[in-house]
Amino acid sequence: MSMHSDLTGLVLAGGQASRMGGVDKGLQMLAGRPLAQHVIERLRPQVAHLLISANRNLDRYRAYGYPVITDKQADADAEVEMLGPLAGILAGMRAASTRHLLCVPCDVPRIPEALAAGLIATAQENNSTIAYAVTAVNGQAQRHPACAVLACSLADDLQAYLAAGGRKVGAWYARHNAAEACFADERAFYNVNSLQDLNELALIID
Repeated sequence: MSMHSDLTGLVLAGGQASRMGGVDKGLQMLAGRPLAQHVIERLRPQVAHLLISANRNLDRYRAYGYPVITDKQADADAEVEMLGPLAGILAGMRAASTRHLLCVPCDVPRIPEALAAGLIATAQENNSTIAYAVTAVNGQAQRHPACAVLACSLADDLQAYLAAGGRKVGAWYARHNAAEACFADERAFYNVNSLQDLNELALIID
């Protein structure tokens, strides 16, 4: 696939943010802008189209000017709030007009400008339908499975996995021999899981 024309970006902003007291994580402010906006600004130049996956505050997300989809569009019969990020990914696959999807969580505001290029290159080198980001922290591999490029042709399989009770991203990836794309800058994947994380990132962000 090409690096741009066949790729839809998906910002995953539909989580419950339980470790942040249930607030809408994507709308929390960092350096004067919501977290989701930071992600959108870095992701948009890397893709042909952009979608936002959200389950609340839909009008605020629509204000960015991109289509907003919900987990319910992926599986109307499921308890969507319990499905986790795979439900958002499935909704993105169903809504995308391209053959591939690049998903990024709304709480990783410093994603690399070459994220798409690195993931696509790894997918092609390994002849894989999924590639996700990995960094090395203190000599240990740290996986970032929600930062991934996926073939939208996997949608039916993903829906079946969720319908059968599957919830773990890693377990579903393993079914498809997902490839690991190595990125050198671990700070680029710093994710905000708490208000303390948000405050700490505010001190170092460019």
